[in-house]
Amino acid sequence: MPIRPLPPLLINQIAAGEVIERPASVVKELVENAIDAGARMIDIDSEDGGTACIRVADDGAGIPPEELVLALSPHATSKLATSEDLEAIATMGFRGEALASIASVSRTMLFSCRAETGIGATIDVEGGSLGEAQPAAGSPGTTVTVRNLFFNTPARRKFLKTLRTETGRITQVIRSMALAHPDVAFTYRSDGVRRFHAPSGQSHAQRIYSVLGKDLVDELLPVSLEQGDLRLRGMAGTPDIARATSRHQHLILNGRSISDRGLGHALREAYRGLIDPRRYPTVVLYIEMDPALVDVNVHPTKAEVRFRHQDQLYRAVLHGVRDALQEADLTPVFALQTSGTGRISEPVAVEFSRGIPGRGGYAGGDSKSPRGFNYREVSGALDMDLASLREEPASGPFAVREVQGVMQVHATYLVMQDEEGLVIIDQHALHERVMFEKLMQRIGDGPLESQRFLSPLVLDVDPLQVEAARELESLLDSLGIELAVLGPRSVGLHSFPTLLIERRVDPGTFIQELLDRGSSGLAKDREDALHVVIDMMACKAAIKAGDRLQQAELEELLAMRSTIERSSSCPHGRPTSLKLTIEDLDRKFGRT
Repeated sequence: MPIRPLPPLLINQIAAGEVIERPASVVKELVENAIDAGARMIDIDSEDGGTACIRVADDGAGIPPEELVLALSPHATSKLATSEDLEAIATMGFRGEALASIASVSRTMLFSCRAETGIGATIDVEGGSLGEAQPAAGSPGTTVTVRNLFFNTPARRKFLKTLRTETGRITQVIRSMALAHPDVAFTYRSDGVRRFHAPSGQSHAQRIYSVLGKDLVDELLPVSLEQGDLRLRGMAGTPDIARATSRHQHLILNGRSISDRGLGHALREAYRGLIDPRRYPTVVLYIEMDPALVDVNVHPTKAEVRFRHQDQLYRAVLHGVRDALQEADLTPVFALQTSGTGRISEPVAVEFSRGIPGRGGYAGGDSKSPRGFNYREVSGALDMDLASLREEPASGPFAVREVQGVMQVHATYLVMQDEEGLVIIDQHALHERVMFEKLMQRIGDGPLESQRFLSPLVLDVDPLQVEAARELESLLDSLGIELAVLGPRSVGLHSFPTLLIERRVDPGTFIQELLDRGSSGLAKDREDALHVVIDMMACKAAIKAGDRLQQAELEELLAMRSTIERSSSCPHGRPTSLKLTIEDLDRKFGRT
């Protein structure tokens, strides 16, 4: 087949394939155009998941009648004039291909009216074939109606999902756009039913609550950071409202919703140890910076960008969110509730009012409790009258052991009081967090102290584990673990961390488990792998449920609780402690 130029319609349809993937893509492009036109009100309607009809109406500046044909032509725009403009893009759109691409795969009607002239006009396009602009009356602004999307590219329609799924994706796009522009009113109706509304003139916080839900007011922590021309603000969710997907992470750069792997990694690092690594935090961050430091022209849909100073932004996101989390009291609070008539003698259920991961929220927001936990302050309040208890545990299923105002329950939980009520501590989870933080600090000073064996401990492993041993060799060296490949199915352990030996961790079992995890992909990079291995070491070395603690051990563990970061959760994100307020106890015992 000879080389020949492509016809204009085919060129536009190819461009549409890059920009217009589904109905939600149409909505995104049209809403961006409305925002660039200065709209303060945007109405969106869709039918049959957007395949039958999409209508976007705005009250923006409008398009003069003589420019309607040009607006539908490929690569025609009012947003760029010179190549220098590409180096500091401050508008949502700039390529001038959205309307032409949409019109090439649909039946499109464009109406627009300039407010200053009051003169409106309309033009129809079918599959890229333009009609003539005709005078028309209407309100100032622009309305684009897109019907029969992909009618002339049926193969594209086959890749669409169910109507419900496509409607959901449209909703998600509108929610993201509404978050990015709190000064603009958004209304979305699907098949005549209103699915979303956000009024104009909201603050960033008000818009976040409008989109994410006002029930999350107590679960969102303010984020604020300024570094030179870089400004970061928004909300970071408590660990409790982490989700199974990243849908609830919103990064908004100069009014544009973006996706960035580096910043996503910064968020994971900020929440490391507070949530399950398989879950994603709920975060809305507004990033304001010089447009000249960002290249938004690296992706057809403008969803991904490139930063000139990626490291600086990474650190800003990491520290901004981490500081917000560290300033908050993330100790879970639970409330007692009775069933039936509510008498205390009846069966009692435990309801987590702000809860633990997967079951509720965290003390924060409007709570009057002090932020954080200070052991020196709390220790002065430990005046529990437990003189009647003996050193040995009493008989019965709820036997307790008292050690200077602290009870050890079932050799698993520690119960103590603070100025607000009771604090219940999981001894393994807390000690695991303590061990994790200590190990991380020691790593910064050099390799961990290790004990060398007189002869290597030989372990039988499979080929995948052998490969994992090779990949992890340098990392394990820094942790005091000397592991060498001896053959296609064997490895030899020459040295093991002294700390783990002192804590009676079996070296062979530990290495087998480590290589099992390594053979299935331990982590994406060295830093993640380091955290995973140290997490395993902390878990194995920590006090276990069922271990009875002596007085000195209890005092040391509780003292360390106030000296480490993130003592409210173990490295896996499981809570180390729960609170039961005195107000709730008073209520249940009829004192209030």
